[in-house]
Amino acid sequence: MAWFDWSSLFIRWFHVIAGVAWIGASFYFIWLDNNLRTPPKWKQDKGIKGDLWAVHGGGFYEVAKYQRGPEKMPETLHWFKWEAYTTWLSGFLLLSLIYYHGASIYLIDPNVMQLTPTDAIIRGLGLIFGGLFIYEGACRSALSRYPALFGILLLVLLGAVSYLATHWFSGRGAFMHVGALIGTIMAGNVFFKIMPAQRLMVDAVTNNKEIDPAWGLAAKLRSVHNNYLTLPVLFIMISNHYPMTFQHPQAWAVLMAIGVVSAWIRHYFNLKHVGISRPSVLITGAIGMLIIAGWVSYPRSTSDSPENPIVAPTAQVTLNDVEQNAFDVIQTHCANCHSAKPTDALFVIAPLGLMLDSWQQISARAPLIYQRAVVSKDMPLMNKTGMTEQDRDAIRKWIQQ
Repeated sequence: MAWFDWSSLFIRWFHVIAGVAWIGASFYFIWLDNNLRTPPKWKQDKGIKGDLWAVHGGGFYEVAKYQRGPEKMPETLHWFKWEAYTTWLSGFLLLSLIYYHGASIYLIDPNVMQLTPTDAIIRGLGLIFGGLFIYEGACRSALSRYPALFGILLLVLLGAVSYLATHWFSGRGAFMHVGALIGTIMAGNVFFKIMPAQRLMVDAVTNNKEIDPAWGLAAKLRSVHNNYLTLPVLFIMISNHYPMTFQHPQAWAVLMAIGVVSAWIRHYFNLKHVGISRPSVLITGAIGMLIIAGWVSYPRSTSDSPENPIVAPTAQVTLNDVEQNAFDVIQTHCANCHSAKPTDALFVIAPLGLMLDSWQQISARAPLIYQRAVVSKDMPLMNKTGMTEQDRDAIRKWIQQ
């Protein structure tokens, strides 16, 4: 499946590049808006609301923000939209390639819920676009005028999606779908509100009409939403490297806790940009992260296994000789890491949440095992267990029998 790996590589690479551009622009413009200062009177007479001077890359820059708009539309006007659109498009393509095309490997965990690939995909899309529908409805309602209530609603929405996802999908798949919802909300903010408001403003200036201040305020509100969601979604983007989070028995609560604390830390920097220094916000955020780390890392008893396991790791099955050979190889060379109780000194939780203790677990992940152990041969990690070509051939014979 070389095409799969290369496609995943290039799409993921592009997604990261686009995401860096989008989040960088988001951070910059929030910083810029919060650092504008009252301009001299001659600038105010021209309709300039705030200005800022900066030095970077060997040059001086002067930035001005108009109260409503310039007297005449400039010939060249830079728009910031494709950073958001390409991030979402590449992200959705990556989600489709890995978690939908590879649903039986990456999205479905029989120990969580028995699902067909079609059922899992429908549920995943329902969470993403159903969540977007609820968010958009709330933004367009009177609730948006009450930030505290709106924030509570958003927390409830993301908490509900996190809970459902972790009780439907694999840990990785669940986290990625919460991230996909957040990313869709953020891109939707650009597409449904920010860009239309800016088009209205440009049209008004072009046709010498008055600019309604409500257009800019509505767009600014969505931009602020995006700003606070950036750190949570960035965590989700890297979370699949840290199975202690998505494999935790209360993974949905872990995700919500990290999301809330990271947004709180972002709040510190937003305050700092407007000249308000509150170290207590940063300190409590850091303490919160330490508490989460301690909670997640605290030793759990065997009774903390996933709720209602459907596939019992100890279930007895009868294997033929080829299957038994493959099973023995995997137990010798793979299960020291990929186990409910890893014996490897480096891993205390199975990497990627992949456990190979039973034949049912092994057979459910047969395509992935074949790809990593026989085709690419990058597993075991650094071949630290000394898997031989004969061992890999035993796995190949099992897959191809």
